[in-house]
Amino acid sequence: MIFTVYGKPQGKARPRFTRTGNTYTPDNTREYEDAVRMAYIAAEGRTIPAGTPVCIDIMAWYAIPKSARGALRERMASGQVVPTVKPDWDNVGKIVCDALNGLAWHDDAQVTQATVSKVYGISPMVRVEIREANA
Repeated sequence: MIFTVYGKPQGKARPRFTRTGNTYTPDNTREYEDAVRMAYIAAEGRTIPAGTPVCIDIMAWYAIPKSARGALRERMASGQVVPTVKPDWDNVGKIVCDALNGLAWHDDAQVTQATVSKVYGISPMVRVEIREANA
């Protein structure tokens, strides 16, 4: 199963606390998780049975900064220069895996292998490939 979430890659934000001690998920995290779920549904993804090991590969494309000129821009476009900006790779993986709980798999504990890569591209997006580990 392969699907794409268009727009700037986002990472999982930490839970926030109210003055009364209650926790909540920040709006931008909740909205991005919704976008991941909608992209998976639009790609007609199926649920992998509970207990089945899963592999996931995530490729996050970041927009080349407008301030990048000439040779630097070309090196970014060719993959010679990669993004070292936020969000961190692990937070990108976390937001995608959490969004797919109960949809692509029973629980993200089923994920036994994962890769997250950050590159520059023409348009920002996140491409996700999910497969059963033994497939």
